[in-house]
Amino acid sequence: MKKTIISILAIGAATAASPAMAQSNDTQAEFYVGASAGYHDVGDLPIVGTVDGIILGGYAGVDVPIGETIIIGLEGNYHFGTSDIDSEYGIAAKLGTRVGNNGQVFLRGGYQEVDFDLGNIVGGGVPAGLDDSDGDYLVGVGGQISTGNNIGLRLVVDTIGFDTVRATVGVQYNF
Repeated sequence: MKKTIISILAIGAATAASPAMAQSNDTQAEFYVGASAGYHDVGDLPIVGTVDGIILGGYAGVDVPIGETIIIGLEGNYHFGTSDIDSEYGIAAKLGTRVGNNGQVFLRGGYQEVDFDLGNIVGGGVPAGLDDSDGDYLVGVGGQISTGNNIGLRLVVDTIGFDTVRATVGVQYNF
């Protein structure tokens, strides 16, 4: 699993380093908000088995062009979870490149906190006040494409601490 994630990140890094197919001279910061859905596979734990869940939520951020093809950005996210995940939230910096007139591929890194549903995981009650959250660094790769009228679509694959796999799709509005 870790080899697959490392391969995905290497491909993303190579793609981000390649020149864009077409170039834009737009140098203004672009703010965006979006809705996303996905799946987070936390992995197998002794005794309890697989810990995972569907996540639904949103994200907001800003992209700033640096030159003609390079983009840096910052974004935050919050998702409600199902099954073993109550919620998760985080922040990530982005480094990307333009692809064509309306696309972008990017690498991202940051921090993600996951609040687990321990009652669901262990199949019963848990003591009140027990800390059921865990966080670690986030590393990911993604791509997005503008479909016109300030609307965009995106796909992101992340790992948290190289222990989990988190894939999301989103629809965003660019200001």
